[in-house]
Amino acid sequence: MTTTEWITDIALLLVVFRQLREGRLDLKTFLIPLGIVAFVAWSYLDTIPTGGNDLVLIGTLVAVGAALGIAGGVYTRIRTSGEHLLIKAGAVSATLWVLGMGARMAFQLWTQHGGGDTVARFSITHHITSDQAWVAAFVLMALTEVVTRLATIYLRSLRVPTAPVAVATVPVADPAVRP
Repeated sequence: MTTTEWITDIALLLVVFRQLREGRLDLKTFLIPLGIVAFVAWSYLDTIPTGGNDLVLIGTLVAVGAALGIAGGVYTRIRTSGEHLLIKAGAVSATLWVLGMGARMAFQLWTQHGGGDTVARFSITHHITSDQAWVAAFVLMALTEVVTRLATIYLRSLRVPTAPVAVATVPVADPAVRP
């Protein structure tokens, strides 16, 4: 793995650890993970192969990413504090995130350190036409996991009741009453 791959993989893992501490749901909550996966997609997603069973592989991993993302979003706590929404990733959400992101890292390390022949045999047996199909499948899995998790959190945040804003009342003098 290159230094850039290590940095992006670790950054994606750290995104959820940042949310283990409760914090405000704001634009950064959405932009940081989206920016990281956009960079990964731009860097590694040259093409989406469609030969053989490439789309089956890609579709399967995208579905896994969607399931992990939705479940991770469901298991993220959202509450109000004053006028702000706060979120906190729970243990289940963090576990799912690490499972998804960690599985991609583990697969990449495994293929580079002895598992490449096994993947090649699997690819031939299952009519997966190129290494780029694996790259596309894992990149799109990560992208889908991030987008569905954030979309789930956003949709859930719309349903959280907010505290009413207290309006200060100023007593109005009754003109009929004279001091």
